[in-house]
Amino acid sequence: MQGGVRSRPPVVRGAARTPEADVAELVAQAKLGDTAAFTYLYRRYVARVYDYAVWRLLDRHVAEEVTQEVFFRAFRGIAGCRDDTSFAGWLLGIARFVIADQYRAAPPATAALDASLEQEDPEPLPEDQVLQAERHNELRAAREHCLSPSERELFDLLLADLTDREIAVALGRRYGAVRTAHWRLVSKLRVCFAHLRGRYVAS
Repeated sequence: MQGGVRSRPPVVRGAARTPEADVAELVAQAKLGDTAAFTYLYRRYVARVYDYAVWRLLDRHVAEEVTQEVFFRAFRGIAGCRDDTSFAGWLLGIARFVIADQYRAAPPATAALDASLEQEDPEPLPEDQVLQAERHNELRAAREHCLSPSERELFDLLLADLTDREIAVALGRRYGAVRTAHWRLVSKLRVCFAHLRGRYVAS
């Protein structure tokens, strides 16, 4: 929009539009040069990209830099988003490449990630902190001990709350192949969690 500032998101016509349709219209407007539309996309997805980067890199400062680079590339290359309804997958696909570049430049530390990095509530109750830490440690242990590199890629994107269709876009794979891999991953994780919990109880 030129000559002014929007006070609300761009209008999405239709009485019963899905969130995907809302995103698709914002993406379509951003492709036409509407910077306000891209700003709303940024606000909608910045936390998700940042959380994904923190999970992968174990470093908040580096994750902030990665997040900035992801949106810079997305802004410049948004015309390359072929499926507007799967913008999140396209965006996390960019994040995968930026993170891969970071891995090559400086591999992340192997130390356990502080569970406070994933806390959404700025002042969680003590019992909530314990539960968050336990969940984080369990997920990290399952990722490191039970999954292959390709399964970790899928696992990380599922934790980023992407749908199978969005993951297919992020990974550049067929939707059907992702669905099959998702099913196999869930089955494998059930066995893995049972094994890890049994090991912790035994110890």
